[in-house]
Amino acid sequence: MPVHVIVGAQWGDEGKGKIVDHLSEDVDIVARYQGGANAGHTVVIPSKDGKTAKEFVLHLIPSGIFHKHVTCVIGNGVVLDPVALMSEIEQLSSAGIQIKNRLLISHNAHLIMPYHKLLDSIREQGENRIGTTGRGIGPAYIDKYMRVGIRVVDLLNRDVLCKKLKRNIEEKNELLKHVYHSETLDVDRIIQEYQEFDRKIDAYITDTSHYLHNALRKKKKILAEGAQGAFLDVDHGTYPYVTSSSPTSGGACTGLGIPPTSITSIIGVVKAYSTRVGNGPFPTEELGDVGERLRSTGGEYGATTGRPRRCGWLDLVSLRYSIRVNGIERIAMTKLDVLDDFDEIKVCTGYRLNGKKLNNFPTDVQTLEAIEPHYKILKGWKTKTSDVRSYAKLPPQARRYVETVAEALDTKMWMVSVGARRDQTLIVR
Repeated sequence: MPVHVIVGAQWGDEGKGKIVDHLSEDVDIVARYQGGANAGHTVVIPSKDGKTAKEFVLHLIPSGIFHKHVTCVIGNGVVLDPVALMSEIEQLSSAGIQIKNRLLISHNAHLIMPYHKLLDSIREQGENRIGTTGRGIGPAYIDKYMRVGIRVVDLLNRDVLCKKLKRNIEEKNELLKHVYHSETLDVDRIIQEYQEFDRKIDAYITDTSHYLHNALRKKKKILAEGAQGAFLDVDHGTYPYVTSSSPTSGGACTGLGIPPTSITSIIGVVKAYSTRVGNGPFPTEELGDVGERLRSTGGEYGATTGRPRRCGWLDLVSLRYSIRVNGIERIAMTKLDVLDDFDEIKVCTGYRLNGKKLNNFPTDVQTLEAIEPHYKILKGWKTKTSDVRSYAKLPPQARRYVETVAEALDTKMWMVSVGARRDQTLIVR
């Protein structure tokens, strides 16, 4: 029962969309298992003549949609924003990409409601900002775990939908009015909006856990993709500066309704340096010229919000933790080309706290903010790599960098990306 899980091994934005697109050539199903429209997966598809390329930014629909033979699944662990979903369907359809009969949505997925977005934006205005995207993700998961959430299946029964929505909106209006002194919401308008949404997506809704179970029985190949990255996991990340779900590999089982025994491999996507969006500790962050060079060269601006990403050197201590938590067996390294013009490249090999060496990655904010990173300095290659089409033809210093990382992590380096396009993907033999 071949299920391959692909995870972001850092703070997200590692380039998972491109790697999923590459892997989709050899699978039957690509299934998204958590998160919401706060994630942005970018895929650049060249024209047939290779002279031009079109960029797609997806937030909910898996990147496998660009391969005609692939069925895409949005699992029960995802919180679904109707506005974002319909926008993506229209974007892809207008580009000539067939969606019908290729997209399945779990009937148990929870819906993001207008009040979730409003509450999220209000809470992010205070002093204790987490740095979320403000897309309503956290409040939707709060309602899910308080057992008052609205699920896709609720759209199918008007009486159930009306009853749940009226109760929820009345409670949220009290909160908005008396605690946040904010605008209130119109119950009838929201009911009408979401019933219209139901008419548009009804053809996509199914029991996706049952569908995946049958696919496994038929020996279909499944790729499970998460959003964000391991250090944003609500349990294993840098809490409280995390997302509201489990992007780590364990989230694939609960988010799709598949058994752990079906997973055959776990692939970690690692950027050749480190980035982080939002607030929270970032041990190798570079606030000066180096950070700005990484940001400008790498185009490090959020695919979802456009926010500039914080940038710094690769952190091997945190990656060893990520490999352990996720069970990562192979690594795909992205954006190696961003380092082309650096004379020297640093790699964080250890942490010190009050002069003492730390052997493990601490996930508590107080310790992470106090640690001092220890670096190994490697010589840069000062050669353009984006035109290279074979790993063996990379500059020797670039290969040394890749192999130094793989050796330090004791993990197989499987793929290296030197650009956003499909043809800029090098397989490490």
